[in-house]
Amino acid sequence: MRKALLFIAIIFTVLAIAFAVLPMDTLAFLPIGIALICSLILLQKSKEHEKKFPKTLLFISTVCSVFVLAKTVFIKDEVTVDQKFELQKIETKQEAKKELEEIEGLE
Repeated sequence: MRKALLFIAIIFTVLAIAFAVLPMDTLAFLPIGIALICSLILLQKSKEHEKKFPKTLLFISTVCSVFVLAKTVFIKDEVTVDQKFELQKIETKQEAKKELEEIEGLE
């Protein structure tokens, strides 16, 4: 039982790190929560000399949780209009119209 929980905790801690770094927003809390729960259960099931690694997993999961929470609260997603791109689109349309008029004028 301990080995299975250890394996699950390691897998979900790695996923928690990956989801915390990627722009997953609050979806990252799913693997973080599972990693925290497995680490806590593993901490209770372990003997005194086996508790160092579950504590490390618990610490990493907690740090990921704080990081994702801070990223969610402090970083705002903003969509801005790119004026240069809009101008290029308009110019491209005008050039295409001129080319079509030239082609029609030749015929």
